[in-house]
Amino acid sequence: MSSSTHFQDPPSFQQQSNEFVYWLESNPGVKVNPKILLADLRSTGAGRGVGRRAIFHPRSLIIAVPNSDLKGLLPQDVESLGPWLSLMLVMLYEYLRGPQSRWAPYFRVLPSRFDTLMFWSEAELKEMQASAIVDKIGKQGADQSIIDSIAPIVRANPALFPPVNGLASYDDDAGTAALLEMAHIMGSLIMAYAFDIEKAEDDEEEVGDDDESYMTDEEDEQLPKGMVPLADLLNADADRNNARLYQEEECLVMKAIKPIHEGEEIFNDYGEIPRADLLRRYGYVTNNYAVYDVIELSLGDVCQSVGLPNSDVESQPRLQLLEEHDLLEDGYVIPRPSANATLQDILPAELVILLTTLTLSPEEFEQRQTKNRPPKPSMDANQAGLLYKILQSKQAQYATSLAEDINLLSGLLPPNAPDALEGPARRHKMALQVRLGEKEVLRALLAMLESQASNGSLKRSANGDDYDSRQSKLARV
Repeated sequence: MSSSTHFQDPPSFQQQSNEFVYWLESNPGVKVNPKILLADLRSTGAGRGVGRRAIFHPRSLIIAVPNSDLKGLLPQDVESLGPWLSLMLVMLYEYLRGPQSRWAPYFRVLPSRFDTLMFWSEAELKEMQASAIVDKIGKQGADQSIIDSIAPIVRANPALFPPVNGLASYDDDAGTAALLEMAHIMGSLIMAYAFDIEKAEDDEEEVGDDDESYMTDEEDEQLPKGMVPLADLLNADADRNNARLYQEEECLVMKAIKPIHEGEEIFNDYGEIPRADLLRRYGYVTNNYAVYDVIELSLGDVCQSVGLPNSDVESQPRLQLLEEHDLLEDGYVIPRPSANATLQDILPAELVILLTTLTLSPEEFEQRQTKNRPPKPSMDANQAGLLYKILQSKQAQYATSLAEDINLLSGLLPPNAPDALEGPARRHKMALQVRLGEKEVLRALLAMLESQASNGSLKRSANGDDYDSRQSKLARV
């Protein structure tokens, strides 16, 4: 989708920004601190950024379902589509109105090209190697949701959703492809920029970003979403976070949470998320979030390592026992260990319970199964040995080693080179950063297991055989 389809591009990037700020300040109730500057940060790979102080933003200026005329122009209840799809439909309507939309200057400063994983090619995604984040993109499911819920409304209302780029309609394959492209752009804008919007019972309640994935299956439990002009253009930084968005009775307020000096950029913060999720949701990677990197082991990873034929709960009694007690997960996230962390500090309890269940002798499991009582989490040498094998297996799934990735990254971005790569080189670099971080987590976890095994802090269970002697029996129980 080209922005020139509905909006004539201004002569310069900065004029585009200036027109947006002028539009913003011309709306009643908006108060923008005169010390704020919407800066051009493309040389750093950051697009636009906001410099200094506070923004007072009336709720009526948020792009949200209640603020759009669309809700009165359709026979169906737009909000019944759920938070994601309802806002996506409203944004499609407002975008296709072109200059007639009250938010036209805002759309002009929003990106139309993304580096979020939703837009990566299959070849580019292969650079992520064994990262579990690839399975969380959900493009096929998102396509189906758009076709099932958005497309019928758009096709039935061509006056409200005029076809683009000379298309006669959205009914044929070309029209469907164009609609999917536009809808994914709106969905990506929502994922990257939208806030959860809820009328606060008390003043100064913080407005949080939604951390669920694009097109989540848990929409009914989510808050309504809205696009907050200017506040959503703040870049994020885990270390330099200096502002936060609050909701008050009649407006939203972006306030400084620490002194901000002249020329200093205002930063929001996405919270403690790994770089893989930073890339999936927001389309960029920064080393400030490396401390939050994780490794995720799928249930399939665990079952394959232990020698089970599959991870089908119905055919695996040990998994079935845990499932009956709501103790079985599809995946297990292990964070990057801090300096003084122990295995007990960082391993999810559900993972330890799974390891414990899988290392039970056939007799021990039979007793547990008869009593319908899963074991308590217990991290001894049996479980540690199994975990070590699982982590080694996960490590082997990556096509390159940690050392090789370090060399590749150094060659791609030499010291003192500008950190503003574009196109395939930018995506290759970000994939390297993500998979390198995950390999660092794996290396740290394996080292912890080796250290605890060598110093004897993990003893073997006194009431059973060693893990290795049990492994061949697990597939039968």
